[in-house]
Amino acid sequence: MIGVAALVLWGVVARASTGAGPERTYVVRPHDTLWSIAARFYAGDPREGIWKLQRRNGLHDTLLVPGAVLRVPG
Repeated sequence: MIGVAALVLWGVVARASTGAGPERTYVVRPHDTLWSIAARFYAGDPREGIWKLQRRNGLHDTLLVPGAVLRVPG
């Protein structure tokens, strides 16, 4: 019973992790690509970063317009 009570209490007190960091914004500059932006903000293979950027910003292709504001998930 003590173990169950501890699990319930932990579930009530637990919060979402902030380990990924806060979401940022980025203003697209001339000649920027999703690859270059992903490489700037994410370590390792930029393809996962590109996927995150596309999904978060509702992008269906890779065309970027200078001056557009992208949300960069943490």
